[in-house]
Amino acid sequence: MTDIRKILFKPVITERSAMLKEADNKFVFEVDPRANKREIKNAVEKIFGVTVLRVRTTILRGKPKTTFMRAGRFTGKRSDRKKAYVTLAKGENIDIFDQV
Repeated sequence: MTDIRKILFKPVITERSAMLKEADNKFVFEVDPRANKREIKNAVEKIFGVTVLRVRTTILRGKPKTTFMRAGRFTGKRSDRKKAYVTLAKGENIDIFDQV
């Protein structure tokens, strides 16, 4: 991927991600499913100006959804997603998570 701004979609802000941030200095992002760990690391370092120690990724499969409508039954599924757990060096911080 050429554009680093297309790799990171949005930060994942949940109770679990807040606990990871406080305990282990880990930040969670929703990323492009085609991005690999090296691209994610480079994107976070360049966009936020921090030092990344480790990147772990997980792929979340889309749930199947069934909709009952007047015309009949339609089935589909939600989109697949990919999350990246980014561990920063000690003393580093990303301010976007503190604003929420």
